[in-house]
Amino acid sequence: MKRGEITFRRNDDECAAWHLPAVSDRLATASGRPCVVMAHGFGGTRDAGLLRYAEGFAEAGIDAFVFDYRGFGASGGTPRQDVSVRGQRQDYHAALAAARGLTGIDPDRIVLWGTSYSGGHVLAVAARDRGVAAVVSLTPAVDGLATLAHVVRHAGFGRLLRLAGHGLRDAARSLARGRPHHVPIVGPPGSSAVMTTPDAERIIASMAGPTWINAVRARAALRVGPNRPTLFAGFVRCPLLIQVGTKDLVAPPAAARRAASKAGRWAYLREYPLGHFDVYDGPWQLRVLADQIEFLTRVLTPSNDRRLPPSAEGTLSA
Repeated sequence: MKRGEITFRRNDDECAAWHLPAVSDRLATASGRPCVVMAHGFGGTRDAGLLRYAEGFAEAGIDAFVFDYRGFGASGGTPRQDVSVRGQRQDYHAALAAARGLTGIDPDRIVLWGTSYSGGHVLAVAARDRGVAAVVSLTPAVDGLATLAHVVRHAGFGRLLRLAGHGLRDAARSLARGRPHHVPIVGPPGSSAVMTTPDAERIIASMAGPTWINAVRARAALRVGPNRPTLFAGFVRCPLLIQVGTKDLVAPPAAARRAASKAGRWAYLREYPLGHFDVYDGPWQLRVLADQIEFLTRVLTPSNDRRLPPSAEGTLSA
């Protein structure tokens, strides 16, 4: 599939992105085609499983704009491998502006798409940018406090203390202008990795591209608790699809349900019997993608009124 390499700027840094033009004009109007702006979750890069979704959107008549955060993948910026909630949301805003300026794109039909950590980011970004036409939030991490409680419940309080210890070590090195202290993003149960579910390493290894690095600044662990995009859910004013894995051991399903409830009539909730990483490959990836395309086709069709929720009930379960 045709894929263009483009760049856009955020402050003094250059961000890398792929633009996948739609292969049909089924959703095109005189104003142009709709476009989905996409970025990965915690420490992820655009070449780690996102293309399967982007190509599906392009085949459905929706352009895809897939970018790397500053400090990750092919994008510039320092420090490297530092998961900054504020910085990543700023990058989303810059990516929105860049996508709206692309030739052939309808600037009034831009969609925000996020997964895991970025599934929370898109709620916060859409709450501030009222020009967003729709939001897709896949297995989202929407409440850091709930995530910490989730970790304690499934792995014990000791694991939380160990992660905090690594975070404090990195923060101390930063204050002393020393070398960064990194921890793996994914690893086996009992390791020092941020995510240690039994299937994490296997699934990520199968989809990771050449720019992905299994490491983040450990101070990111200290930022998990204060990251609560659920607080923005009630301010989203466009159709919102939230897709939840009922067996998710990373992002608490109950927190995502609460975010959907806060969004009220705009929210469209789908639930699946899967874990956090099952959405990136295999039959479940095809299933959740099909639901995303059905949702976006419904709300982006020019004859439809996007001020209305995508279904009369607002909440469905798969």
